[in-house]
Amino acid sequence: MKFRIRYNTRAGERGSVDHKWRVFDDKKEYLCKEVWLQVPSWTQQDPNGKDWNIECIGTMKIDRQNSVIEII
Repeated sequence: MKFRIRYNTRAGERGSVDHKWRVFDDKKEYLCKEVWLQVPSWTQQDPNGKDWNIECIGTMKIDRQNSVIEII
């Protein structure tokens, strides 16, 4: 699956102030404190035309206790 990762400029409004990252798949957005990428990644402009994302392809593992998303 393809994922897009973006810095959460509205932390505190969207999730807690510690949730600094937004991770998107095709259907959903996830907020987390840390993102670990264990796959090749690249930057690409968002379809909205103004934001930039880190993108990668892999499988997502969520550690809800520590608020960490890992892409493997």
